[in-house]
Order: sequence, then structure tokens, then C-alpha cells
Amino acid sequence: MLNTFLWAIAAILALGIVVVLVLAAMKPDSFRVQRSLAINAPPERVFPLINGFRSWGAWSPWEKKDPAMKRSFSGAESGIGAVYAWDGDKNVGQGRMEIVEASAPRRIGLKLDFIKPFEAHNEVTFALEPREAATEVTWTEVTWTMTGPAPFLARIMHVFFNVDRMVGSDFETGLANLKVAAER
Repeated sequence: MLNTFLWAIAAILALGIVVVLVLAAMKPDSFRVQRSLAINAPPERVFPLINGFRSWGAWSPWEKKDPAMKRSFSGAESGIGAVYAWDGDKNVGQGRMEIVEASAPRRIGLKLDFIKPFEAHNEVTFALEPREAATEVTWTEVTWTMTGPAPFLARIMHVFFNVDRMVGSDFETGLANLKVAAER
């Protein structure tokens, strides 16, 4: 009787693992998270807040998650070649960002490398689209996008966690903070 019960438990566990693996195999091998927000300021005012990592403290959603986080800046002061590295608690992990594209005042591209809690290599872009009322620019639509590969282990995690919802909520917070900083 006990032996049959143990076999039943083992069979249920094995079936559960197979189901998770099949679901993971059906997930895409890349991901994309994107959010946009209208900011009542011209792109020329918004661009410097993103193009220089020292300005990120005013709006980045992760800066407040670990105030004791160790930060380092290297390379250029802003624009292409500017580097920001961090080492924090479980909320922010460890990683590095480098600006690899800066087309003032419309687009900034970053190479984003996570080291902890898991290794990942992603691309991030900020697109700033000026919007006009009559003949003058009165606001900017800022679109924040992150893309990257989703290896099989990540796809297993995606079965249980919605990456778009988790990262997207941080993007929404960051864009709202950026709006406040740019509209001052």
C-alpha cells in the first residue's frame, strides 16, 4: 500500500515536471518589455536625464530599492562610452550598463549585463518622440524598451513569472519619476 502511494506521488511529480518542460519549450526564445509615457517637456530637456548615468538617481526605479547599493561610474561622463555598474541586495542584484548609442535628443541605446542573481545580457533603448501643439514642441513621448534572449532555463522561469508584468511595472515607475524630474 505504501509502495503504491509512493509510486503515485513519483508519477504525479514526473508528470508535473514534464508539463513545465513542455510549457517552457512553447515559450519564445526572446523577450521584449516596453512602456511609454508622455512627458510635458521637449526632448532636449528629457534626453540629458537619461544620457548621463549620474542623473539616473533622480528617476531610476531601482535606486530606491537598495539605498546602500554600491555604484561606480566610468568611461565618458555621458553619452557613448558612459558606464554604470552596481552591486546591491537581492532587490537589485549586480550588473553593468553602458551607453552604446546616443542620438541627441531622440534615442539612447544601452548594453545591459546582469551578473547576479542570474546572468543575462540585454539591450535597452529609450526613444524620445517630440509631439507638437500648433508649431511648438510641447511634450515628448518616451518609450523604454528592453529586449533579450530567453534561454531554456529562463523560459522555465517564465512559466511561473510574468517578466513583462514584473519589469514593466518598474519601467512604469521609472517613467513616472522621469516625468516628474523633466517637468520641474
